[in-house]
Parts: sequence; C-alpha cells; structure tokens
Amino acid sequence: MRFFEDIEIGTRVEFGGYTFTTDNIKAFAAQFDPQRYHLDEEAGRASVFGGLAASGWHTASACMKTMVTSMERERDAALARGEDAPIGGPSPGFTNMKWLRPVLAGDTVSYASDVTGKRISESRPQWGLIFKLVTGTNQRGERVFSFEGSAFMPRREHPAQG
Repeated sequence: MRFFEDIEIGTRVEFGGYTFTTDNIKAFAAQFDPQRYHLDEEAGRASVFGGLAASGWHTASACMKTMVTSMERERDAALARGEDAPIGGPSPGFTNMKWLRPVLAGDTVSYASDVTGKRISESRPQWGLIFKLVTGTNQRGERVFSFEGSAFMPRREHPAQG
C-alpha cells in the first residue's frame, strides 16, 4: 500500500488471477445467485452462455479477493523492507460495472487496475481519492469484467485538522 503522493495517474497494478471451476461456480451460485445456468451444466449449455456460467457477482467477488490479497502482499513486502506501509481507506463507491462476456467453468480471469485520476479530499484533507478502472481479462485476452472505482488513500503530509 502506498501513500496518495506516491500514486501516479497511469499506474497499472495487476492483482492476480482466479480460476472459475465447476465446483466454485455452483457453490457461489447456490449461496448468492441461484439461477439455473449458474447451477446446472445442462441448463448452462442450453442458455445464451453456452456453458456453466459464473455469476457476475462471483466475478466481482473474485476481483475483490484478488485486489485485497495483492494489497496485503504489497504491504507485507514494504514492511519487510522497513518502509512505511499505510493502510488504505474505504471506497466511496463505483460506477459502470459491466459483465462484458460470460465467464465459464475452466476460465481464469486476471484482474488489474489502472489509475485514471486523483485528487485531495475536500472534506478529509488527510486523505486523497484515487480513481481507477478495474478490469478482468480471461485467458484468451478478452475483457470480461470492468468497473470504475475510487478509494481513499492516506496522505503522507497533510494540513493539521482544526
């Protein structure tokens, strides 16, 4: 994890990948999105997806998992080098979430983010806001998932709070 001042527009961070298996697709769907084409292989083949399809919410959840794991690795590495390792703040939200292509059993989706903008928070000057485009790409190089997000990042130096 880095401070707001250390993050440059255009920076790309690759989080890692997640493989969608028949078992994890069905388990996620049974708990959170029990539609037939997420639960039954034959129903998936007969659907517009052409196979057992992961829930879009599953692709989003896998993205969050890889993102958090990546941030923890980065933080641990910084601490091991004796560097400051700030803890990032929450996200105030996201927009334009899109499921661009089906994610089928056997697909591996790699997730990444590109910083598209940044600004200091007006209401919380000890924080900056980072804006990013987060994407998921399958093993064939096809973008399958995306959203525009933002997150609070601590500033290294900031005006004293009044």
